[in-house]
Amino acid sequence: MGVSYRGWKKRLIILLFTAPTMIGVTILSLYPMLYNIFISLTNRSRFHYKPPEDIWHCDPKTLQHYCWQQPLLGNYQEIFGPLVTKEALEAWLRLFIVIAPLLLVAWAVRRVKEKSLSPPSTWYWWPVGMAVSAVLWVVVKANEAIALLSDASDFFIVMFHTFLYVLACIPFFFLFGLILALILNNRHIKAKGAWRTLLIFPWAVPSYITALIWQFFFRTEQGTINQVLKLFGIQGPAWLQDPIWAFVAVVVINIWLSYPFFMVVILGALQSIPQDQYEAAEVDGATWFQQLTRITLPLLRPAVMPAIVLSAITTFQMFNTVWLVTAGGPIRGAGKPGVTEFVMIYGYKTLFRGDRYADAGAYATVIFILLFFATLFSLRFTKITKGAYQ
Repeated sequence: MGVSYRGWKKRLIILLFTAPTMIGVTILSLYPMLYNIFISLTNRSRFHYKPPEDIWHCDPKTLQHYCWQQPLLGNYQEIFGPLVTKEALEAWLRLFIVIAPLLLVAWAVRRVKEKSLSPPSTWYWWPVGMAVSAVLWVVVKANEAIALLSDASDFFIVMFHTFLYVLACIPFFFLFGLILALILNNRHIKAKGAWRTLLIFPWAVPSYITALIWQFFFRTEQGTINQVLKLFGIQGPAWLQDPIWAFVAVVVINIWLSYPFFMVVILGALQSIPQDQYEAAEVDGATWFQQLTRITLPLLRPAVMPAIVLSAITTFQMFNTVWLVTAGGPIRGAGKPGVTEFVMIYGYKTLFRGDRYADAGAYATVIFILLFFATLFSLRFTKITKGAYQ
């Protein structure tokens, strides 16, 4: 007969089991986070690096010792200050008008699915919303708003490039993963094991090796891509020196590294879909595209949404691949972040090249808060953990 614990004994047993994890979380995560917040409220830098004898009554201009920043939130004001001026707020309003149709589509799709037992097809709402946003982009002159904000704050342009990078990568992750998974799931394909091994190869190779190989491919004179184009009489561009092509290059490389993950996830989900649903759809006269949009994609959602959220967070924090290919360049001007200088690269340059430890601490704190709330929103919006606690 088993032993049951009640009262303080039960609490003690729970505490003993959870104590190692809590201690590890405190030492490895909580303490560094709190210390980083503390550093962000000081003037710590290359010239102010020693802890003071009395941090409450020290002179912030004294070399070696660091003190509380004056004002206390000065490092955060440096990040956000230029973004809350009158001109900046008008620019934010223009950008909100541009994205409003997409937000409205997202809300409408969610409401339709919640209110209807058999919701109608809504996939075409997104292209319509994108078209309206494109028209509004021209009408409200959103490019001028972006130029104003980018000139006012490096933080905005770094975040804008990073979000644009994520939005450019994620749809292609899913698209290529879906196409290849559908092909491999076809019963007419032979030697599926060999094809799966070849297609998963980019994911198995260390990312720094792949980055260096692609960096050679995209070189201007000796690069493989331009050498192949030259055979057809085409003069290839300076891929990594041109702002647009450099951005395209890092997107292509990230797609190459990430599509196998989506392919494996989607392939596993496809094989779990009962075949009798497709047979019933064929009997009802459904076409292949109707089966894809009405059966396959809805049933793939529980498996794909967590992969999309995790990949978006990973892409947002991308560092080694982009650094090895472009090092954040090409530059836009003296003292300005490069076109591919995403949040992690900007933070690295601020910390290790500028030696502005307090600024880097404030920047890291802001990025953590943004990622934390973005993750909470994605979990709530996608409901990927809905069935875990029921």
